[in-house]
Amino acid sequence: MTAPAQPRPSRSRMAAALRALALANEAPRSSGPALASWRWTMRQRVVAVRDALTAEPGRDVTGNGWLAARGGTAFRERNVLLGRLHELSTRVIEDPEVGAVRAEVARVVADVGHHVQRVHDLAYDDVELELGGSE
Repeated sequence: MTAPAQPRPSRSRMAAALRALALANEAPRSSGPALASWRWTMRQRVVAVRDALTAEPGRDVTGNGWLAARGGTAFRERNVLLGRLHELSTRVIEDPEVGAVRAEVARVVADVGHHVQRVHDLAYDDVELELGGSE
């Protein structure tokens, strides 16, 4: 009997980081020390997502015509997301408009999740192309 396959560390790391950021964003907060604590926690969670995105393994699809364009798009999208996360790591600490910060965090969580799914789809399509597809 074989053991069930374990998820790749980068996938589980990203999933855990996104989940922790989303949960921290939904946590109630108030003013004073509680708000300062929430801001610091949010910064740590944003940095964890940024680090997981940075550690995301690249996939060389340059030899596969139509996949190369999608791979390039995913790479550019990743860089835009990294820039947004960098900016957000400062905003969660300094921006007085907490509601706007929370809304941006929610958007970033959704956008990073979509990016991760597109990268997984790209990897699947690359393997499918190598194996001959469904024809």
